[in-house]
Amino acid sequence: MTQQRKAEEKWMPPRVYKTKVAYVFQPKSGGKIRLCGLDVAKSLVWMLYEKECASLDNFNSVASLFEKFFLSASFIDKAPRTQKDYLGYKKDLLIAFGKMDINKVEPKHVRMFMDKKAVKSGISQANRHKSALQSIFSWAYERGKIKVNPCVGVKKFTEKARDRYVTDVEYQALLNHACPVIYAAAEISYLCMARRGDVERLRKEQLIADGIYIKQGKTGKKQIKEWSPRLKKAISHANKVNPSISSMYVIHQFNGSGYGTNGFRDRWVSTMERARKSTGYLMDFTFHDLKAKGISDFEGNLEEKRNAAGHTTIKQTADYDRKTHIVPTVKSRN
Repeated sequence: MTQQRKAEEKWMPPRVYKTKVAYVFQPKSGGKIRLCGLDVAKSLVWMLYEKECASLDNFNSVASLFEKFFLSASFIDKAPRTQKDYLGYKKDLLIAFGKMDINKVEPKHVRMFMDKKAVKSGISQANRHKSALQSIFSWAYERGKIKVNPCVGVKKFTEKARDRYVTDVEYQALLNHACPVIYAAAEISYLCMARRGDVERLRKEQLIADGIYIKQGKTGKKQIKEWSPRLKKAISHANKVNPSISSMYVIHQFNGSGYGTNGFRDRWVSTMERARKSTGYLMDFTFHDLKAKGISDFEGNLEEKRNAAGHTTIKQTADYDRKTHIVPTVKSRN
């Protein structure tokens, strides 16, 4: 039988009780939650009570699930680049799904989010956000936190594979107008078939006798990129960047720190603009296209290219192999 409140306590919220020193909330789920001391306004007691109720209501929310996932070993074990991407996707995903009960998210909600995201940010970003959400829900499903994964069955947008091949003439124009930072970074990326992030984070301790040791930030693949005269020249260009400054990074700023995305992008854009004005070429390729040029120009079959690039599958390598091959015509070899 529920205990009747005293007349002076009838203003208090449900399941809130007064002890000798504080107001305490006892939720139906059990336990006790201290709200505040006794020397506060009644309105504050109600406000704190409502806040706790909202928190309990959101215990099974997508936001609560995200908190658990981003503290899990599954997230921590992911490659640094993947972790960074997931944290970047988190904001928009929480805006769309954060307050929803994890078992009330349906495929139609995921589809609606993807359609809106595609209009706002493009189909590539919509697909990446969906992949992250599906991965998080898969983690929850395997641990019995949800009954079904609402992302399963929701189709991604069809993305056109990038096929831009940087010609030798365009690449030389880039080098001719590049500052030491971009020259060194471009050559290292091209010759080692490396991503920009791996080049930006390259440390001097990775320059070893046999070559350049690179652990890919995206895949975790470990390789030693063999020295060549041209690769050594690229490193010598890197040494021209703030030579009086001591730094652990191969390519570094005036204060010794490595280059971040914004600082590097500004130099890249300036270099491309100078080359464009000087040559009249479109110069419409990206830094990441240099890795594709390296794979395309590497002499060997697809399996040899895959091994050199550090790809997991032949398909990945084939997507990067963009050079148009010359094939014989009828009787051309007669």
